[in-house]
This record gives sequence, structure tokens and C-alpha cells, in this order.
Amino acid sequence: MRQLAATAACVLVVVLALWAMRRGWRRRAAATAPLVAHLPQRPTELGARRGEPVEATYVSTTRAGDWLDRVAAADLGVRSPASVEVYDAGVQIRRTGAQDVFIPATALRSASTAPGIAGKVVAGDGLVVLTWQADADDARGLDTGLRPRHAADRPRLVAAVTDLITTTPGTAGAQES
Repeated sequence: MRQLAATAACVLVVVLALWAMRRGWRRRAAATAPLVAHLPQRPTELGARRGEPVEATYVSTTRAGDWLDRVAAADLGVRSPASVEVYDAGVQIRRTGAQDVFIPATALRSASTAPGIAGKVVAGDGLVVLTWQADADDARGLDTGLRPRHAADRPRLVAAVTDLITTTPGTAGAQES
């Protein structure tokens, strides 16, 4: 009888913990929803592709500058395998098991490497972080973390996105003519 009671108590603790985690995730999604009221839509015409696709893991999206403040709204908090492609129109992140993310070139602010973002910390600068604005009213913006499958893809992806930012009118780094 003691074993049955102990087993029931353990099951109850596990169920309560899972319930609390789910409730916390839903609250975070509701709290971060205003940051991404609507994700940018992928245009029908993407323009020329700038380099080869990069196989990566989409790690997460956070508030820009705060690598632990995960954005759970609009599926942005869901870690997933991804393929990242840079086009003239922006960056397309095709995700398996989660909503794809398209970041328009005009919304991009920077591309860099970092050692971590909510959900993943690695040695050195193993992540590529894209800083962008989902909404023109949000001056702070968002950071999206990607972990390329191959180390050689990190500088290539950062260079392609940086080149896109510097050559696209209306971005923070665009060259004025």
C-alpha cells in the first residue's frame, strides 16, 4: 500500500510540474504577443539568392540586447531544425515543426556571432544572431539566434546578411547615394 501511495504522489508531482510549465509558457506567449503582433509576410518575389542555404538549428528569438528574455509568441520560442536563405528581399528561415520566419531586408539591423541566447549556450561564438524589428514602433527590436550545422557557415551567413543590410535602402546600415 505504501508503494502505491508513493507512486501516486510522484505522479501527482510530475503532473503538477508539467501543468505549471505549460501555464508559464502560455503566460510568456501572452506577455510577448505585443512585440510580434504580426510576423512579416514572405513576399511572392524574393529576388536573387545571396549564397547557398545554411542548415542550422533555430534556437530562439529574444528581446534585442537581453539574451535571456525569450519571445514565445508567434512560435518564435520553439527550437527547431531550419534552413536559412538570404535573398534580396530578406532572410527566409524555413523551420521543421514550427512556423517559418521571414525577416524583410528593411527590418534587419545587424548580424553577429554570440556565445548564447535563450535555450542554447555554446563555446566561443557558435551562434549567429540576427537583430531586427518586427514592428516599426518597437525601437528595441528582436534578436533571433541560429546555430549553423557547420562552423564554416557562421561567417558566411553573417557576411551575407551584413551585405544585405548595407546594400538595402531603408536599413540602418545602408549606404546613401
